[in-house]
Amino acid sequence: MRKTETPGAPVPTRLGPSPEQLAAHRISPRFYNADLAPARKEGRSWTAYSVFTLWANDVHSLGNYGFALGLFALGLGAWQILVALLVGAALLFFLLTLSGFMGYKTGVPYPVMSRISFGIHGAQLAASVRGIVAIAWFGIQTYLASSVLNVMLLTMFPGLQSWADVEFLGLSGLGWFSFSLLWVVQVIIVSYGMEMIRRYEAIAGPIILVTFLALAVWMLIRVDFSIAWSTDDALSGWEMWMHILGGGSLWVAIYGTFVLNFSDFTRAAKKRGSIVVGNFWGIPVNMLVFGLVVISLAGAQYRIDGTVITSPADIVQSIGSPVLLVLASLSLLLLTVAVNLMANFVAPTYALTNLFPRHLNFRSAAIISAVIGFVILPWNLYDSPVVIVYFLGGLGALLGPLFGVIMVDYWVVRRTKVNVPQLYTEAGDGEYFYHRGVNWRAIGAFIPASAISLVFALVPAFAGFSEFSWFSGAAIAALIYFVIARRDFTFREVDGEEIAVPTQH
Repeated sequence: MRKTETPGAPVPTRLGPSPEQLAAHRISPRFYNADLAPARKEGRSWTAYSVFTLWANDVHSLGNYGFALGLFALGLGAWQILVALLVGAALLFFLLTLSGFMGYKTGVPYPVMSRISFGIHGAQLAASVRGIVAIAWFGIQTYLASSVLNVMLLTMFPGLQSWADVEFLGLSGLGWFSFSLLWVVQVIIVSYGMEMIRRYEAIAGPIILVTFLALAVWMLIRVDFSIAWSTDDALSGWEMWMHILGGGSLWVAIYGTFVLNFSDFTRAAKKRGSIVVGNFWGIPVNMLVFGLVVISLAGAQYRIDGTVITSPADIVQSIGSPVLLVLASLSLLLLTVAVNLMANFVAPTYALTNLFPRHLNFRSAAIISAVIGFVILPWNLYDSPVVIVYFLGGLGALLGPLFGVIMVDYWVVRRTKVNVPQLYTEAGDGEYFYHRGVNWRAIGAFIPASAISLVFALVPAFAGFSEFSWFSGAAIAALIYFVIARRDFTFREVDGEEIAVPTQH
């Protein structure tokens, strides 16, 4: 039996566990620090409103609007778009609630949650895949937001045009200024931890909803509330239903990242009901509002000039009043920063902390994530179809299999029984040590499911299945793991309150 050496014992935080408590559970500094430790139940701060505003920001992202408006461009009409979004919303409500309950019960972030099914070392695979995707998209989303800021600055200060005409490393001088400014703002916010992110989301959420509803009403007034319900070449029959189902499936795939690491947020939830209520108003109800805004914007613009828009930014740039354009641009910036913080900043921060818990905390890991997102020059990634489709698309296809293994292991195999303190020990007889720290049964389910998911997502011959790659990967991994998972073991349920720390992030 291997025991953690006393000299390397983790240092408890103020009001956290004592050295004796940590030693009693054989806690290893290689797997435990104040950011990875379970969140103490007393003092948790996330309410149903906190969860709702998280979705109020994320659902109304520019990327989501681009996706939904693309359905209109494909030939789906108003009611078909709403059906596609609501199908996806129903599935997401179910999947995210399952994932959220895991965070609430255990109080641990996603990288630690992954140790349950993949093992204390195998979890690095699950955390790293999620983190790499997030870092790349953090940089890309910051770049897209900087483009909105460029438009706003040129409207306010036309003399900056000379900056926009000078290019360096693929970005204009004004672009460098806008990107760097937004990068710094986000680093400052996230460096104060999850509580600061919660407060930012709580403020931004209502502003975003009001802005998009106002934009939709403004467009409806321009067409006397008579929109085009579809394009001239609207789909029908079997092709229409395939695009509806495919749209709903892609809607879930877009959140393939969030359904994995939702526990990063719900570990701070005050009660289980907060997750259900917040998810209900934030997902199906909020997504219905989102769908109504989409068909209003798309249908009104198509009625005006027969143009199919690809983003709300297209409408914002057409606003004649400089004052209104600046206000709308500020709202889009507020939105993009909110989405970036929760969708693309938290995951790599926890992933890096999980890799180097003795050397990194939440703040230092966040800064490193941001630096990587800067130096990869994300505008070049965004302009490269090879990177977007094969690299990020390929990594995204791996998220479904990860979800399938983790969910089946937690809910079906072990029936929610988790020994939380054992998630932080490297003792050879630990429950999650498996074989040298890796659960090869989970890997054995993940690899073939990932291979099939990648084929569906990336091989042109299977283009018809690409919309369902996330589901196919998740289902295949879940089925394989259900068959091969170890069952000759008595699962124990032990909470982590003895080694928990007060909610800091």
